[in-house]
Amino acid sequence: MGFSIASPNEEKVHDSKSSVQEAVKSGFKTAVLCTAAAAVPTELYLTKILYTLHKEKFPYMPNKLKIFSPGIAGFFITADRTILQSARGNTIGKHDK
Repeated sequence: MGFSIASPNEEKVHDSKSSVQEAVKSGFKTAVLCTAAAAVPTELYLTKILYTLHKEKFPYMPNKLKIFSPGIAGFFITADRTILQSARGNTIGKHDK
């Protein structure tokens, strides 16, 4: 039955967690969009064109890596950009006072 006093850093921690969550959400959306955009032409190219030219199946894993690479890159680029924008906003707001 005591009371608790909030730490002065508690607001910073909350802001940090919310910016990371926002970065993950926007990164995930970009990754899904990039993967979907890359999957269709890559899969058509690998299955239809190369198979008809060479008459052989290509390994499964390298083909899927070619499809998911833009999604992985899109996730990290967008998440990094979102975190940097949040940090810049926090820094500018504190130094303008």
